[in-house]
Amino acid sequence: MNTDIQISAKPLSVQQCIDWVMSPDCGGIDVFIGTVRSNTKGKIVLRLEFEAYEKMALNELQKIAQQSFEKWPVQKVVIRHRTGILQIGEIPVIIAVAAAHRDAAFEACRYIIDTLKQTVPIWKKEFFEDGEIWVAAHP
Repeated sequence: MNTDIQISAKPLSVQQCIDWVMSPDCGGIDVFIGTVRSNTKGKIVLRLEFEAYEKMALNELQKIAQQSFEKWPVQKVVIRHRTGILQIGEIPVIIAVAAAHRDAAFEACRYIIDTLKQTVPIWKKEFFEDGEIWVAAHP
């Protein structure tokens, strides 16, 4: 399986992910970039914090990647997730999927991010002007 899966406290590089999935056999690359937004449900967000049960999260991400190879004719998958404190505009997650055709890349990428948010033990805490809250996973 052609995967690159990482969880890191270091900033993520979109270009590095795209470069990794590039292949002369692939006519389509789909990239999802999750960014820290400045508000949620009408409240101003100051920053986010991500924590992971890293060993279990990496295993679950590997499973999700494997499922994407089984469901669609994809050739390469990158999944990168940050941990630690992230400021507005920073990138907590990047998913890049390469396939011969765009439909497979689009569908697999969407499946990976939606499943990640539902099943991977990575938790997000939102910090507001008036407090903080751990956020339940949701697609």
